[in-house]
Order: sequence, then C-alpha cells, then structure tokens
Amino acid sequence: MNSYDDGKPAHRVTTAARFEHVKRKGLYFSLSLIVAAGLAACNLPERSRSLGDPNVAAKTLALQVCSNCHGVQGVSVSPNFPNLAAQSQPYLVEQLKSFKSHGRSDPAGFEYMWGISARLSDDQIDGLAAYFSSQSPPPGKSGNQTLLKEGQKIFEQGIVANNTPACSGCHGAHGEGIQQFPRLAGQHADYIVKQLMVFQRTDERPEGVMMKGIAHELTPENMKNVAAYLEAMAPAQ
Repeated sequence: MNSYDDGKPAHRVTTAARFEHVKRKGLYFSLSLIVAAGLAACNLPERSRSLGDPNVAAKTLALQVCSNCHGVQGVSVSPNFPNLAAQSQPYLVEQLKSFKSHGRSDPAGFEYMWGISARLSDDQIDGLAAYFSSQSPPPGKSGNQTLLKEGQKIFEQGIVANNTPACSGCHGAHGEGIQQFPRLAGQHADYIVKQLMVFQRTDERPEGVMMKGIAHELTPENMKNVAAYLEAMAPAQ
C-alpha cells in the first residue's frame, strides 16, 4: 500500500507537468501564427473598397470592387455583366462617365453602375479603362452552326433588304472595337441581345444614338444570330 500511495502523487505530478508543457507549446504555436499572419498582412496588396476616396488606385478598385461582377481579368461569369477584357479604352471611359452623369439609364446599367461610378475621379476612370483594356480578350465559345452562319452574314455584310449596315464597318473586321465603338468579339450573347433591344426601343443610351437607327430594323432572330456569332468569335491573332 505504501509503495502504491507514494507512487500515486508522483504520477499526478508527472501528468500535470506534461499537460502544462503541451499547453505552453500550444500557446507558443498560436502566438507564432498570429505574428506570421501579421507579417504576411504587411506584404498584401493595398486593400480598400472605398469608392469615395480619389487616392485609391484604379487597379485596387478593379480587383476589389469591379471584379465582383466583371471578373478579376474582366471576363465575367454571368451574362448579366459584360466582359470588359480587351475592351476599347475610349469606350470604357465614355461609358463610365455616362453612368456617372446618369446619361446612360438602361435598367441593368443604372441599377449597378450609377452608385458605383458616382464618386469616381477622372483619373480613376482613366485607370480602370486602362486596366481592363490591357487584359487578354475572352475566348470565343462554341455555338449552333446555323446561327453562327446567319450571324456572320449580318456582321460582315449587313442586311441589304432593309439597309442595315455591316457591324464590322464600325466594330472592326474581327469585332475588336475601334475607339468609341466597343469590342464585340467574345461578348456574352445574352448581353448583346439586351443592348440591341435597348438601342432599338428606348433612348436609354443617348451616346449610342447611331445604333438606334441601325438596330431599328433588326428582328429578334437577327439579334439572336449576330449575338451568337459574336460570342463565338475568337480573338484575332
């Protein structure tokens, strides 16, 4: 009994000591993680979602605000939001300023863009346009060959029967965009159709008054065909 009683407290002391040692190691490890995380944070890129601070770099806004809808590299997942990658820089500047002034009032545009653009400085607008225009263009998508063939005719030749001019005349032979005329190659087909309908039926995009006349004679089938062709159009080599 004596040997048992003498050993029991010793066993308890040893167990307690081990537990204290493990606890201490865990604390040191946790502190190490906190320090490491703090050091890593110092090396992270600038973080700010402030749309009211003109000192926030345009690239920071592009990566942390615009990317939520348009993708980090300007290629959006949802067709509700247009691809901005490789878009014409003058066109992007024009559209951001139009949203900011409330000149562009198509529903999908003002619901998202009026608030976002309201306090952007001219330098930030120029910087955002430069960032997205410098990204790699979106790849073309496969599509229904019948639609693509009909859409190609409209894009390259227009529609002679109702005097609709070829899209390529303003938007480039490869849909790459020319100055204020936007890039269309690789754009979401659904988005293109919606915008053609805006041009055709409303005055919600006054800076695109030329398109109102061009889109006037397009049928829903025409729109669907040319949009499918543009979405499938691969970047020019």
